[in-house]
Amino acid sequence: MKTYLLILANLLFIIIGHAHSPNASTTMLVEKSNGSWILQISSSLTAFQQEVRTHFTETPYKSPEEFQHMVLEHLKNNIDIDYNNGSSVKIGNGSVKLGHETKVIFEVFGIDENMKILNMRNTAFNDIMQSQSALFIFKNGFKKDQFILNNENEHSIALKVDDNKFVEIDKQKAGIDPWIVIFLLTGLLLIGLLTKRLIETNTLYLPRKY
Repeated sequence: MKTYLLILANLLFIIIGHAHSPNASTTMLVEKSNGSWILQISSSLTAFQQEVRTHFTETPYKSPEEFQHMVLEHLKNNIDIDYNNGSSVKIGNGSVKLGHETKVIFEVFGIDENMKILNMRNTAFNDIMQSQSALFIFKNGFKKDQFILNNENEHSIALKVDDNKFVEIDKQKAGIDPWIVIFLLTGLLLIGLLTKRLIETNTLYLPRKY
C-alpha cells in the first residue's frame, strides 16, 4: 500500500512540475459580465525572466517595478488580436502579479459584440525552446473553448464563430499536444499495472464496515 501511495505522489509531483514548466503558458481572453474584456497571460516566473533578459539586455532591471514594466512592454509587443475584417483590438493598461506562477492582466478594448472571426497571435515566449500556450476563450453565452499556440502554428490561430462556440478555421492545425497525451496515458498505465500487481499479491487492503 505504501508503494502505491508513493507512486501516486510521484505522479502528482510530475504533473505539478509540468504545470510550472518554463515552456508552458496560458493565454486567456475573457469577456466580463458587463461586456468588457480582459486578457490574462500566465507562465512561470522563470519564463518571464528569460524573455526579459533576452530582449532588454542593454537595460537590465534594477527593481521589481522595472521588471514588471519590461514584462508589460514585452507582452504588448508580441501579442496581436484582431477580428472580423481586420479590426484591431487595443490592449490597454496591465498589471503584473509576481510569483512562482506569474500572471499578467490587461484591459482589452474594441471587441465588437458581433464578432464572427477572431485572430490571435502570441509570440511572447518564442525564445524558449518548445514553448506552447494553452489559449482559452471565454465569451458570455459561449462554450468554454481551448486551443493550442505552438511552433507548428507559429503561435497564431484563426477562429470563427459557429453557433455558440469558436472553431479553428484551419482544421489541420487543430489538436492537443501529443506530449500531454503520452504523459497521461503513461500515468494511467503505471497506475493500472500497480493496482493489478497489488490485487494478485493480496496486498490491497480494503477496510471493513461494521
